[in-house]
Amino acid sequence: MCRNIRTLFNFEPPATEAEIRDASLQFVRKLSGFTAPSKANQAAFDAAVDDVAAAARALLASLVTTSEPRDRDVETAKAKARSAMRFARGPNG
Repeated sequence: MCRNIRTLFNFEPPATEAEIRDASLQFVRKLSGFTAPSKANQAAFDAAVDDVAAAARALLASLVTTSEPRDRDVETAKAKARSAMRFARGPNG
């Protein structure tokens, strides 16, 4: 589950609200063990996602760096190349 959470800091363009929300949702899912909570737990689950998203926004807004922002398209291409190498079939496979 959490392997889907991506680094959101120091990218150009900056992380969107949807990306922050998605990462927060994945984090709460991992902590709770629920992919989809029951109706009895839905309110607590949603409140936790909101709280984590607010903390993530505050963190991203307060971080500073001297390095140049990374380009999302370049990083995506690198990740796809790493994945292709990792999952490439060998001569026997």
